[in-house]
Amino acid sequence: MKLERVEWNALRLTYETADDEYRARGNAIVLYAFRRRLEIKLPELVKPYRRWVDCSKYGWAERPNAGYWDVHRREWGFSLHEGFLQVFFGPQTHDSATTKSWSKFLPWTQWRHVRMSYHGLDGELLRNFPEKRGFASFEERYAFSKSMRKRVFRFRDYDGEEIEASTHIEEREWRFGEGWFKWLSLFRRPRVQRSLDIAFSKEVGRKKGSWKGGTIGHSIEMLPGELHAEAFARYCVDHKLALEQ
Repeated sequence: MKLERVEWNALRLTYETADDEYRARGNAIVLYAFRRRLEIKLPELVKPYRRWVDCSKYGWAERPNAGYWDVHRREWGFSLHEGFLQVFFGPQTHDSATTKSWSKFLPWTQWRHVRMSYHGLDGELLRNFPEKRGFASFEERYAFSKSMRKRVFRFRDYDGEEIEASTHIEEREWRFGEGWFKWLSLFRRPRVQRSLDIAFSKEVGRKKGSWKGGTIGHSIEMLPGELHAEAFARYCVDHKLALEQ
């Protein structure tokens, strides 16, 4: 029996065969709960999944019987983490054709996105976009965001280069419960997040000009009572940028 602390905070109970991560042979009953992992080792009652992969058909094969054994753990049990339920009933090969599992987000544990709003220079509401599926909805929101009046700030990057930043305010709202469980939102407050969208006129940061490239845009969560100037000034302090007054 082995008990250890882990960072993953899930509820999970499985019967498992050998694998490369925790045990080279044998079976085990494994329980995750309260950031703890408990393993009870057992004899090898069930062997891992094994499949011969034939490589002889490839031009680089050096032998007529070239190939290898593809070995994976078998699992039976379940895992529940942040409303995501998984049920395991056989090989876990990371291949949809051979993996034996079923999974689903539990609708009574999920938050659904209901709207995206845009706010003006003084924080006034300009337009609400209710959540809709499809690319057309994205295009409509994108076109409106481009047509909005922006606050423009000048600042100096780490190398002294003067760059402009254009900002606008976005707000998103989520409500609790999905599908038949939308009524649960009557008993929980909505989640509302207001953010400052920042678009730079040039690349920003120490990686600009390299193959990795610098930052050309960013978005930060706004604090209560903040508008463009206060939020962007905080961004400059956090990223060591010199804001021009």
